[in-house]
Amino acid sequence: MSQLQPKKGRLLIAKPSILNDNSFNRSIVLLTEHNYNSSVGFVINKPLNYCVNDLVPDIDCTFTVYQGGPVEQDNLYFVHTIPNLIPDSIEVANGIFWGGNFKSLKGLLDNKQLKSSQIRFFLGYAGWSSNQLQEEIVADSWFVSENEYPNIFATDYSSIWKNKLLEKGGKYKIWANAPSDIQLN
Repeated sequence: MSQLQPKKGRLLIAKPSILNDNSFNRSIVLLTEHNYNSSVGFVINKPLNYCVNDLVPDIDCTFTVYQGGPVEQDNLYFVHTIPNLIPDSIEVANGIFWGGNFKSLKGLLDNKQLKSSQIRFFLGYAGWSSNQLQEEIVADSWFVSENEYPNIFATDYSSIWKNKLLEKGGKYKIWANAPSDIQLN
């Protein structure tokens, strides 16, 4: 079976070999950009103890903010499924869009017109320079998976990494059930 290659809209699944990496341990990254020069994505399964209103007080929204990745962690990003409501969005794949007109977004949030299953907010992002991601895949840090979720934002983030490892099978089944702090085992 050949391994999938990185592509916009696909998921990067952190392999157990990067357990000591605080940024990516047990991470699922949604790739929002992948080309010859760089790759960009957002960690979709690591909620922070912040909501949007904590970071942008003039927006009336209590949606959870997620740790997007180690790059530019002082910036707030968003990925969503509602391009008809947020102009200037960039299509990622399969009904998922990145960014868009922030003024429109603010109005939607203030008027309670969005559900948390339609949008996800991130502090920072995951980024790779030319060939860096491919080198990490070869070094056994990641495997690539299709995003087969009908709505990735409505998926239970707490079990997505475990489920992806169980799907992979073999030696990954053991790691899927290991405690998050391996020293507790």
